[in-house]
Amino acid sequence: MKTYKIAVIPGDGIGKEVIPEGIKILETVSTHFDISFQWDVQDWGCEYYTKMGKMMPNDGLQQISNSDAIFLGAVGFPGIPDHISLWGLLIPIRRTFHQYINLRPVRLFEGVPCPLAGRKSEDIDLVIVRENNEGEYSEIGGRIFRGTEDEIVNQVSIFTRKGVDRVLRFAFELAGTRPDKHVTSATKSNGIVHTMPFWDERFAVIKKDYPGIRTDQYHIDILTANFVLHPDWFDVVVGSNLFGDILSDLAPAVAGTIGIAASANINPEREYPSMFEPVHGSAPDIAGKKIANPIATIWSAAMMLEHLKQPEAARCIMRAIEIVLKEKIAHTPDMGGKAKTAECGDAVADVIKDILK
Repeated sequence: MKTYKIAVIPGDGIGKEVIPEGIKILETVSTHFDISFQWDVQDWGCEYYTKMGKMMPNDGLQQISNSDAIFLGAVGFPGIPDHISLWGLLIPIRRTFHQYINLRPVRLFEGVPCPLAGRKSEDIDLVIVRENNEGEYSEIGGRIFRGTEDEIVNQVSIFTRKGVDRVLRFAFELAGTRPDKHVTSATKSNGIVHTMPFWDERFAVIKKDYPGIRTDQYHIDILTANFVLHPDWFDVVVGSNLFGDILSDLAPAVAGTIGIAASANINPEREYPSMFEPVHGSAPDIAGKKIANPIATIWSAAMMLEHLKQPEAARCIMRAIEIVLKEKIAHTPDMGGKAKTAECGDAVADVIKDILK
């Protein structure tokens, strides 16, 4: 039996409610697929910050560095400024562990109401590949003359050839495994005069190595419009840190609810642990009500199994998700139902047990 050590950071808000459902599902499939998990649960997050003045211990990253993967719930809560919570926990993990690929699959599942009229499940099935370590989210910049009429604020975007090339190549390699074999590049070279033309240049160079992959590129403004008007046009979409972040919230909303949106922060070389988390964040408006949708976390758990080279177990979870959504079993309020978080998680677990029979 293969045992995986998983660092678990439930974090803030609904993260504490959905992570137990993800663990429940992983435990449900474990025995059948001859795997087990060692859960290393950490209480880091905004509550930890209020007590300790920091989001995690000084040696926190060292504590989880030997994990096989990291399972994260959410980061951020009212009372703690977002730049403190994010830069105190999530971003240090992504950067220290070289998780330079943020992978966010988007599907319209049967049984989930779509806000777009007339769309069917086959119309929305895409993956957003977001550069995760540099770009617009750099630490370089500052403010001077703070609080005066002469105040100046500067934020520097960092795009390296190494960083851009590796995310583009990842997108092309991923597209090669998918039926449509199509990569779309998100850019804004008509308004951002240095970084985006450079991005376009590297895209033009890299795509020559993949003659079997169809390509196109759009400026980010019209690309967001086409996500709504023509979601069926897209297969693999690759973008910078900021553009990928925006697109990967828009796309699952178009597909029905951000409550089912999963993500992975991947170190492709496997030199460091990768991290898996739902996209929805801490959702303080519903935290404590036990109505959060656990599907995003459960899908993220399936992505973790895929990364850990347990594809059959991952497929089993995805099949159970498809059934629960299609047959409207224990849907949470964001999907038009009345089920509680744990009831939805139990429904997925029960379907998995039926599949494994």
